[in-house]
Amino acid sequence: MNDKVRILVVDDEDVVRRCYVRTLASERCVVETASNGFEALQRMQDQRFDVVLLDLRMPGMGGMNVLKAIKARWPDCEVIIITGHPMLETAKESVTLGAHDYLAKPVGPDEVISATNKALLNKRWALRREPSPAQALMH
Repeated sequence: MNDKVRILVVDDEDVVRRCYVRTLASERCVVETASNGFEALQRMQDQRFDVVLLDLRMPGMGGMNVLKAIKARWPDCEVIIITGHPMLETAKESVTLGAHDYLAKPVGPDEVISATNKALLNKRWALRREPSPAQALMH
């Protein structure tokens, strides 16, 4: 069984993608990249990702449309918006659409790791089964 955490970094800037890969890749974590929204959705059709780090402003399909598509097709995938153009309106909209977090660039390695860990923790709690009434009485 493969229990490695799978992360997809979606950003049109190569240097940003490489930075996040360096920050997050480890023996317990596989990090892949996509340079635009269409490529991201194609990768997600081919394999499961636990967390997506998603830029908002990209050529072609913008991040908000990618977020909508991810949450419609893969609702258990956690999405962290990381944008160089933070605005209150987009922050509210992204959280309403199901983003776990919204970060403004530049984002340091510790902040990326912290946000990703929080998203993974949230996902684990969300995927836990509710105990049956009998199990609940035993605790």
